[in-house]
Amino acid sequence: MRHFTKATSAAVIGLAAGLSACGGGSSTSSSTTTSTTSAASTSTTSSSTTATTGGGGASATSINIQNFAFQPASTTVKAGARITVKNSDSVAHTVTADNNAFNTGDISASGTKTFTAPSNPGSFPYHCSIHPFMHGTLTVTS
Repeated sequence: MRHFTKATSAAVIGLAAGLSACGGGSSTSSSTTTSTTSAASTSTTSSSTTATTGGGGASATSINIQNFAFQPASTTVKAGARITVKNSDSVAHTVTADNNAFNTGDISASGTKTFTAPSNPGSFPYHCSIHPFMHGTLTVTS
């Protein structure tokens, strides 16, 4: 018969506790129809979000500015959707369409502004007029 030492028993119990803490996590979709902002992230990978309407009225989505980057970098919305921009940086930023179809003006540090997507479908590259190296794309569908 094999006997376990206190150290072996503690390791087995610790492993079991660790495994039980890992299970059952939920996943979230990149699609959103609310104006909530996502948790802080230092990732530099590109992502996108899509907002849809559920039977009339404009949909809403959000863009977060953090670490001098638009998150997500690519957003798809219906024409006329409301887009809320949250500036999570400690300096002002803008969301300015390259073709001037929309412009939030300055969004102060920790500030929020909302704008309306263009009414015509298309792809609208945008930037921060204060920090021109910051880029994103708003895709508008009908």
